[in-house]
Amino acid sequence: MGTSRRMVLAALAGGVLAGCGAPAKDSAAAEATAAHKAGTAASGPPSPEASGTGPAAASPHRTVRPPAVTRAEIVAEYGRAVPRSWGFDAPGVVHRLPAGHRGIALTFDACGGPGGSGYDRDLIDFLRKREVPATLFLNSRWIDANPALFRTLAAEPLFEIGNHGTRHLPLSVTGRSAYGIPGTRSAAEVYDEVAGNREKLTRLLGEPPRFFRSGTAYCDDVAARIVTRMGERFAGFSVNGDAGATFTPEQVRTTVGAAPAGSVVICHMNHPEGGTAEGVAAAVPRLLAAGHTFVRLSDAVR
Repeated sequence: MGTSRRMVLAALAGGVLAGCGAPAKDSAAAEATAAHKAGTAASGPPSPEASGTGPAAASPHRTVRPPAVTRAEIVAEYGRAVPRSWGFDAPGVVHRLPAGHRGIALTFDACGGPGGSGYDRDLIDFLRKREVPATLFLNSRWIDANPALFRTLAAEPLFEIGNHGTRHLPLSVTGRSAYGIPGTRSAAEVYDEVAGNREKLTRLLGEPPRFFRSGTAYCDDVAARIVTRMGERFAGFSVNGDAGATFTPEQVRTTVGAAPAGSVVICHMNHPEGGTAEGVAAAVPRLLAAGHTFVRLSDAVR
C-alpha cells in the first residue's frame, strides 16, 4: 500500500469529508432549477462593474471548453447508465498531479449551508503571508452567504476558484449517500448539482470553473463521466488533510506535513473553530524546508 493511500485511510479513520451539515433547500437550489430548466450553461459574462469582480477574477489559464451540453442531452446520454463504482475512485477523477510533477496542490473546500458558511480568516491570511497558492472549492450557498469575501478571493491571483456544487451533494445517479448526506438521484440531478454553481461562477468570474469537487468528494463512475462531459475536471484528493475540519491542529500538521510530491491535499476553509489553520501553518514551513513547492490545480493539470 502506497504512502498516499495510507494517509487517506488514516485520515478517514479519524473523521469525514463532509465539512458541514446536511444540505438545505434554499435560494441556491431555486437558482439551479431555474437555470437548468433552460437547458443551457451560462450566458455571456457580464461587465466587471456588473459582476463586482473585475478582470483580475478571471483565471490566467484559459482553456478551450467543449460546447455547452444541455440537461436534456445529459439525460439522454446517461439516464439509463448503471454505475459500477462508488467512492473516491472513478474514471477521470484527479487524485494526484501528473507523473513527475514535484509540486503539492493544497485545496480547501467551503461547503456552505447550515453550519458550513463560516470563513477561516487565519488560514487564508497565512496563505497570503507565505504566498502559498491554493485552489478554493466554493459551494453556491457559501458564495451567497459571503459575497464580499468571494469577490476578494476571486480577484487574488494566488487563488483559483473551483466548483463545489450547488447544494453540496454526493454525486450519484442512484441516490447513494455519504456521511448521512443523501446524494443526487439521477443523471438530471447530477447535472443540476454541477450546473447551478457552474452558472453562478461563470457569471461572477467571467469564465467557467475548470475543476469540480462534489460534496463529501464521493461519486459514482457515471456521475464522474457526466462532470467530464460538462467540461470540468473532477478533483479528488490523495491526502485527507483535516478530515472534514474535525482534526486537531497536531493531526493536521502531521498529515499535511507528510504529503509527498505530487499530492492533492483536501482541507476546509469554512470552519475557523477547527484545527485546520493552525495545523496548515505548522505543516507548510516544514514542507518548504524539505524542498517542496505549492501549486494551484490549474498550474499542473491541463
